[in-house]
Amino acid sequence: MRARSLAGALLAAGFLSGAAGATPPPAPEPVVPGPAREVGFEQRMGAKVPVQATFRDEEGRTVRLGDYLGKRPVILSLAYYECPMLCGLALEGLARSLKGFDLVPGKDYDVLTVSFDPTEKPALAKAKKANLVAFAGREGLDGAWHFLTGDEAEIKELTRSVGFSYRWDEAQKQYAHATGVVLLTPDGTVSRYFFGIEYAPKELKLGLSEASAGKVGGLTAQLLLLCYQYNPATGKYTATTLTVLRIAAVLTLLALGSFILVMLRRERSRAGRPDGVEA
Repeated sequence: MRARSLAGALLAAGFLSGAAGATPPPAPEPVVPGPAREVGFEQRMGAKVPVQATFRDEEGRTVRLGDYLGKRPVILSLAYYECPMLCGLALEGLARSLKGFDLVPGKDYDVLTVSFDPTEKPALAKAKKANLVAFAGREGLDGAWHFLTGDEAEIKELTRSVGFSYRWDEAQKQYAHATGVVLLTPDGTVSRYFFGIEYAPKELKLGLSEASAGKVGGLTAQLLLLCYQYNPATGKYTATTLTVLRIAAVLTLLALGSFILVMLRRERSRAGRPDGVEA
């Protein structure tokens, strides 16, 4: 009976594995657009951001990056406010993380979101801030989360300093870019990177504590999500879809392997007991 049950489980797992790994019908080979091959993060641990670079805050005031430094660590996020894809998800993921730990905004850390689209204006930054602060629902965040816009020269100086590269795709009419946040020490030194659209509160809190002490962390394993989508007109998968499919495939294989391992161990354990003895 036990052998049959294990065999049935293994057959089920094999069926699922076969379904997951079955060769799909012929289709156009997925192609990542040219601009998407030129974007990402180069982790520049210990680099300094340009503290003299000037931007405009959400109220239209001229500010320097250095105005937000000197007292506590900063979470730096690079996005563009009219992004149709991942920027909104990444900013919402950051907002969820900020209400997931007990560090106090404006006391233990500040957040700086900078648009890398030089055509965006303070009014757009103000609207984005209002939405995200309300979404986070965290007391004190309104005075600690700042949304900036700027000219192309200052934007490029900042993005280069933290190793962030992005490209405008004229065909798609959107920016190709990666998602993530950069932790800065109080003096503006790059301390650590977090990638993706969700940031574990426990890890983010630890990173902020280390950045507060002026520590520079090690390199972070990158699983980059790139801001693209499927184009039905060409039949080509672009970067976001490809990444999600690859992650799903890996998770499926890991789950199947774990299931089979547990079943085998359970069967061996039962086989080692005297007849009539049950767990």
